[in-house]
Amino acid sequence: MNIEELRDCCLSLGFVIEELPFGPQTLVFKVGGKMFLLVRLDVIEADLSFNVKCDPEYAVELREKYLNSIFPGYHMNKKHWNTVYCNRELSSIELSDLIKHSYSLVFDSLSNKIKDSLIKIS
Repeated sequence: MNIEELRDCCLSLGFVIEELPFGPQTLVFKVGGKMFLLVRLDVIEADLSFNVKCDPEYAVELREKYLNSIFPGYHMNKKHWNTVYCNRELSSIELSDLIKHSYSLVFDSLSNKIKDSLIKIS
C-alpha cells in the first residue's frame, strides 16, 4: 500500500475529512472531529506507516501476530493505538481492514447528535 492508496481508503469511508493540524508532515483523517488515522508524509514508501485506533485486546493480538509490522502507537496512547507498517507483512486488504476498524471505533463513539449532524450535511 502506498500513500495514495491509503488516502483513497480513508476518504472512501463516510464523513471523513483530512487535515494537517500538526504541520505539513503529518496527515490526519477524522470523522466527526475525532482522529482515526495519522500518517507521516515525509518518509520513503518502504517505511510508510500509520497510526490507527484499535480495540485494546485486539491491539495486543495484532502486535503478537505481526511482530515486524504492528507496534504500540508511536506518540499515542499505547493501549488504544497501533503503529502499522504498510510494506512488511500485511496485505493491502489487511491494512484496509485495520483502517476500517479504527474508523468504526471512532464513528461508533460519536454522540447521536454528531452522527445526526453528519448525516444532515451529506
